[in-house]
Amino acid sequence: MKATLIAQSRIVYSTHAFAELVLWRVATPVPGSAHEYKYRLAYVVDSVCVVRYDNEVGKGDHRHVGAAENAYTFSTPERLIVDFQNDIARWNDENSSS
Repeated sequence: MKATLIAQSRIVYSTHAFAELVLWRVATPVPGSAHEYKYRLAYVVDSVCVVRYDNEVGKGDHRHVGAAENAYTFSTPERLIVDFQNDIARWNDENSSS
């Protein structure tokens, strides 16, 4: 079974910031993950990805905020999006003067 696209969206926040969300259902978990989803969510400001959630092969679920990379505990697609949106809000708050 091929991957099935569940969601694909681009959200424009301003002329210099947008988020892109892509989520697939996969037949078998991506190596390093224990669930049936493959995803990438990115928040880009001034052409730089400042927040990213993904589960690339071999690394499993993780997120990048600025230069930091941390493990991420995936539970549901809905929770993933809420956590991503919270990190966007936090990043915007912490970088409001930039």
